[in-house]
Amino acid sequence: MAGAEGTVEGVRRANLSRVLRLVHEEGPLSRASLTEETGLNRSTIGALVGELAAAGLVTETVPDVHYRAGRPSPNVAAATEVVAIAVNPEVDALTVAAIGLDRRVVLRERTELPDVAGVEQVVVMTAERVARWRTDELAGCRVVGIGVAVPGLVRSADGLVRRAPHLDWTDEPLRDRLAAATGLETAIDNDATLGALAEHLYGAARGVDDVVYLNGGASGIGGGLVIAGRLVRGSGGYAGEIGQNRPGIALPADRRSGAQGTVEDEVSRARLLAAIGLHSADEPTLEAAITMSPNAEIVAEVERQRRILATTLANAVNVLNPSVVVLGGFLATLLAHDAEGLLAAVAAQTMPANAEDLVLRSAALGEDRLLVGAAEIAFARLLDDPVSVAGAPSSPAGSGA
Repeated sequence: MAGAEGTVEGVRRANLSRVLRLVHEEGPLSRASLTEETGLNRSTIGALVGELAAAGLVTETVPDVHYRAGRPSPNVAAATEVVAIAVNPEVDALTVAAIGLDRRVVLRERTELPDVAGVEQVVVMTAERVARWRTDELAGCRVVGIGVAVPGLVRSADGLVRRAPHLDWTDEPLRDRLAAATGLETAIDNDATLGALAEHLYGAARGVDDVVYLNGGASGIGGGLVIAGRLVRGSGGYAGEIGQNRPGIALPADRRSGAQGTVEDEVSRARLLAAIGLHSADEPTLEAAITMSPNAEIVAEVERQRRILATTLANAVNVLNPSVVVLGGFLATLLAHDAEGLLAAVAAQTMPANAEDLVLRSAALGEDRLLVGAAEIAFARLLDDPVSVAGAPSSPAGSGA
């Protein structure tokens, strides 16, 4: 849409984007609701919806029941056949999903890996899965692109994975390699940043303007920030790496990783698994094992990690003054163990004013939060310029988030 702003064509495209984004983010809406939400008149909404429907991006249905006199206002919904592929490589598994423009998780496959996957393995496995789905479960669907949530530093300028330490990736062009292997436009970002995006749009931080999000996964702890309603990436795309901070540890006996240990060295999914006696587990399995175990060693490890997590969160609250802190992955399990106790421990270490209205919440999207965020960046260009992008063929050249 570059250069079209302020022109009749530019206004039309902006309005198409606005309507499609509303039904994508809010769910099905009547034409009357769209008129009210946008401030546009009924005839303009009708023309915009008609154009989006002709492009295969929305569908309309007439409500079965209505209580007002006159013709009922049709419901407009994002087309179920438009999907994005979401990818999340981790140290112990690769998860790939297909997520609809209506935000349904259409397909989801998690493959546990015996060893840490290299970039080539991730590309091959993803490409094979996408090719299989497109001839089977996704036959008849329009796949608009791929979004990747990577547990590492992703450069905003070109999508290069600068460093994913737990995967042992350095300067890997994963975005471009996936695009070349699949023929689908690909976007990529840090996994915690995408978790923050998903929870801000649809989950525990929906409607909240100042949010700190921490994601606890197999590859450590990452953070995402929403400040004044905007996702913060930093100058290079590396903002939010709270897991790399070095918190003060009040009790010497709590330290496990030496004097220079980072948050993710001390607050660790691997340490929880070791205490339980598991090599690997998905999030629901780990949560159930921690919740149901009476083992004193597990309880002690949970309490140790909560003490260090409280200090970490207090530092973030003092610096950023969020109204909500969202915890995802195994960090949500640590919160659920005693939410009020963790909040009290955080408040005890912050400036009193910063903690006055502070709320700690578990991620509402569960184990799909990173995939939902990855799908969101895959849909970004379509949502920005619906008809132009929908009418264009898939490009093998990737694009950044």
